[in-house]
Amino acid sequence: MWRALLSRLVSLLASLAVASVVIFVMLQAVPGDPAAFMLGLNARPDTVAALRAELGLEGALPARYLAWVGGMLTGDFGTSYTYRVPVAGLIRDRLPVSAPLALYALILTLLIAIPAGLVSASRRGRAADWGVMGATQLGIAIPNFWFAMLLVSVFAISLGWFSAGGFPGWSDPLAAIRALTLPAIALALPQASILARVLRSSLLDTLDSDYIRTARAKGLSRRATLVRHALRNAAIPALTILGLQFSFLLAGAIIIENVFFLPGLGRLIFQGITQRDLIVVQSVTMLLVFAVIVVTFAVELAYAAADPRLRRR
Repeated sequence: MWRALLSRLVSLLASLAVASVVIFVMLQAVPGDPAAFMLGLNARPDTVAALRAELGLEGALPARYLAWVGGMLTGDFGTSYTYRVPVAGLIRDRLPVSAPLALYALILTLLIAIPAGLVSASRRGRAADWGVMGATQLGIAIPNFWFAMLLVSVFAISLGWFSAGGFPGWSDPLAAIRALTLPAIALALPQASILARVLRSSLLDTLDSDYIRTARAKGLSRRATLVRHALRNAAIPALTILGLQFSFLLAGAIIIENVFFLPGLGRLIFQGITQRDLIVVQSVTMLLVFAVIVVTFAVELAYAAADPRLRRR
């Protein structure tokens, strides 16, 4: 098993290296000069050239790529063209918003999807099954930014239970969690709908297995059979979807953080794009890719924990 995991880790690191090349080349190919953008239309050519040299935009692409990657490996993500401060500092300031938001959304996804999948599978063909399937279909169909605005309209403006946007900081944890609740719900609902449908389908396949019939024949109740035996074996396809969903939670946060005016990494990327701060965009994007790689490897470890056959390979 450890040899397979090591091979998978090498494969993921190779994917990370390829992603760094793609991100760097694509952003360098974006038309327009960041130095000219910063100085305005009336800037003199020699002034633009001096700023380009100061920002490290001169030189061959391979040398600039190696300098960027080498810097990231030592924790130096470069200096923001716009803010003129280290990008690592900007990321460090935004992580306390984006990381808890993604974790909060992931927890809500599991809290919604697992009971919904269990109820739907155990009540196959009944009203509860149809209700859950209808609700999940609606959850998948509604765009999360539109759902976010609906949440703001109902729970922030009409009822006043939550703030419409902004983040008060972690000096008051309850206020911070309250500020992240609506964004987390907006992120979690589509992912929970997908996960619940996958879990239901996987559970229905598992419930038709011989060992489930044997467990029922021995007198085990339907609920106990579902939770103790079927859920664990049905978890592997759901884990695959859950791992993939983490990248969607991170990508979706770019939109949701802007809807709720949250000072997170998603909003930082959006500001970097509008201000042509390419070093910020490529560094934050690379960090998000790294996070997805780490979660993917964690899912591989979860496979081994859920399926004893993988531990014997």
